[in-house]
Amino acid sequence: MTEKTRDSFGSQPLGKLLRQQAIPASAGILVMSIYGIVDTIFVGLWVGSLGIAAITVVLPITFLIASIGMAIGVGGASIISRAFGEGDDQKAYRTFGNQVGLTLFLGIFFVVIGFLFIDQVLSLFGGRGDVAGPAREYFAIVLLGVPFLAFAMMSNNVIRAEGFPRIAMYTIMIPAVVNIILDPVFIIWLDMGLAGAAWATTIAYISSASFATWFFLSGRSQMKLNRTLLKPDPAIIRETASLSSVTFARQGTISILSIVLNNSLFFYGGELGLAIYGIIGRLMMFANFPVLGITQGFIPIVGYNYGAGLMERVTGIIKLSMKSATSIAFVIFTGIMVFTPQIVSIFTNDPELIRETVPALRMTFLATPLIAINLLGSAYFQAIGRARPALILALSKQGFLLIPLIFLLPLQFGISGIWFAFPIADLGAAVITGIYLRYSYKAVKTKTV
Repeated sequence: MTEKTRDSFGSQPLGKLLRQQAIPASAGILVMSIYGIVDTIFVGLWVGSLGIAAITVVLPITFLIASIGMAIGVGGASIISRAFGEGDDQKAYRTFGNQVGLTLFLGIFFVVIGFLFIDQVLSLFGGRGDVAGPAREYFAIVLLGVPFLAFAMMSNNVIRAEGFPRIAMYTIMIPAVVNIILDPVFIIWLDMGLAGAAWATTIAYISSASFATWFFLSGRSQMKLNRTLLKPDPAIIRETASLSSVTFARQGTISILSIVLNNSLFFYGGELGLAIYGIIGRLMMFANFPVLGITQGFIPIVGYNYGAGLMERVTGIIKLSMKSATSIAFVIFTGIMVFTPQIVSIFTNDPELIRETVPALRMTFLATPLIAINLLGSAYFQAIGRARPALILALSKQGFLLIPLIFLLPLQFGISGIWFAFPIADLGAAVITGIYLRYSYKAVKTKTV
């Protein structure tokens, strides 16, 4: 982190600082969500609803493995931000070295496990019946790129912690752009179908990791990498693992949710139910991109100012981020509610799929603007190095509320119960986070949380 970046993190007006950090992060996530939408459109129109169902089964598995890199990146970035705030640059460099080693080792290890138990894993995540064959075809190719995705996710958080939000944005945007370009080439022109979509995705993951590697070696990054820094440091690994557990637990819970959700969808709605959620899931990422971007931009600002003991700035950025994320999310939420039929029609020309997806989409999005409260609350405690409250808040929606609701509500309401589970869980998680933050406010100001 340069001296200029240190000064800006500790003294620049919070609104300007948040925009500088959040806009590039939001832009990167927006492009990524657009890629997801475009990818689903190509598969839906040129492969069919079974192709969308196959992607719906596979993506949670690949992102669970890749989230190891994201978790290590977020946990390590918290340490790096606070280390820079405290003036301990060597600790920041040692943390980065340990992040690289852990990400590559664990990413490759779990990919090998994925190949060894490919059929069992796909079946667990709902890849049965007519979906099994396409899901296996897609998974076997995409799995090759997952270690690269894990490294890119880890690097993205480190680059942002260094104070380079635009470079972090490019790390996310490059694979999305590559995928958007390669999808029509492989799926349509080369007539590779679902395999073409998988190869486009894998090449995109490799391009992202390559760009991040170039940045670290270009001389622009202050991160250093040598044998000494790669040597495992037990203290740093423990602290990284503690903070990483929040992100990985969230992603792991999302994967457990995917198992429950996909199997419930298949039971109550068959392949059509999976295809419906394939469209909804892609739109969720698009609708949430401002909140996710503000959350990513918020973390290094909080971490630095907390490490520097600037508590008024910490509380100020919490309030500003909450207000900004909720307001923007509400605008996007309104647009989706008003233009639901038109949006769904972009993904498919199947009349039955369109008819069933429209009401399901509206039900799942009813409480979407409230997600800002839960995401930012969890991110705050993670940024200041407090893993336990961050973990509790991270698990409150998917783990404590959504999974049980998906089990219970369909017993009475069928597949509609699955869709209603989402807004109920969003509301409950917002209430839990709000109560927790309210009782923690005084401790935050005295740096005793």
